[in-house]
Amino acid sequence: MAIANLLETLQFYKLRKNQLNFEIIGLQSQKQLAVASTADTNSLLSHGKAELREQYREMYEESEELQLNYNVYTDIPDFEDAMNMLTARFQDELDNLANWENLLNNQITTKDTEIKEIEAYEESVKKTLGENISEDFNYGGIGG
Repeated sequence: MAIANLLETLQFYKLRKNQLNFEIIGLQSQKQLAVASTADTNSLLSHGKAELREQYREMYEESEELQLNYNVYTDIPDFEDAMNMLTARFQDELDNLANWENLLNNQITTKDTEIKEIEAYEESVKKTLGENISEDFNYGGIGG
């Protein structure tokens, strides 16, 4: 009877490990989405900054007054404010994506740790199972 219980325990551990691995696959898929979303958002931010630079450069080149008052278009006071506003607009989304990715990493780590614990329990159960089988074999009269 003890052997049957040990085998059932091993089956439970295998089932739980499979569930955890399945959950990890789902979390890794979500993490890939978070990474891709972060890249997309950074790309949009870079594109927006490039457009702002182009807009201020053109404005600077077309205005003699601006050229007399400023060395380069980036010296125009509104330029830095516009860049900061654009960055702020995207920063909340980037922060949320970073938090999401960190949360997913933590969940993956937790599940990986649980798998390692289960594997340690499995080894213990396998050892006990092996000892029980050996004892049953010896008591059967074949060994003595």
